[in-house]
Amino acid sequence: MVVGLGNPGADYARTRHNLGAETAVLVAERHGERPRPEKGTRSDATQVRLPTGLVAVAVPQTFMNDSGVAVAALVKRYGVEDLTRLVIVHDELDLPSGRVKVKVGGGTAGNNGLKSIHTHLHDNGYVRVRIGIGKPPGRQPGADYVLHRPGKAEREALDVAVAVAADAVEVIAAEGTDAAMLRFNTEISTGSSDV
Repeated sequence: MVVGLGNPGADYARTRHNLGAETAVLVAERHGERPRPEKGTRSDATQVRLPTGLVAVAVPQTFMNDSGVAVAALVKRYGVEDLTRLVIVHDELDLPSGRVKVKVGGGTAGNNGLKSIHTHLHDNGYVRVRIGIGKPPGRQPGADYVLHRPGKAEREALDVAVAVAADAVEVIAAEGTDAAMLRFNTEISTGSSDV
């Protein structure tokens, strides 16, 4: 199951904090589907058919800080018992803007969506696809930075990063997490500011 984090509603569309949600929608669209309201999960969800089988793709309709409520409901709805079969896609302040990396487990790095997921699942052993957004400039608070839309040049780089993140999700589903980490953690993502 793939869950892309973000905030619901037009006010948050295309902000840095919604890159995970954008990635999940892109994965679904690549396979001719679109997440739709899923009763009892507080999420939009669908299933896509990949060569390895059906994969649930979901976008919580809770606010980021309550992501764990939706993720816990989705895990129950889709019978995910092994959290290494759960992929969370999210923005990451600790990576340069446009960089995509895959990891399993770890801390929350201040991401309130991840904190909420930890609280509700009581486990952090899920897979993460992290999309770098870089640190806020100057003294701008992190919350303001993640909730604003980036400028045109950065947005173009982040659009590339969303596509790379969707590729990473598909590699995880097809070849496994280790293969995805080897591929995406060692190569420089197109559009990355650390080129």
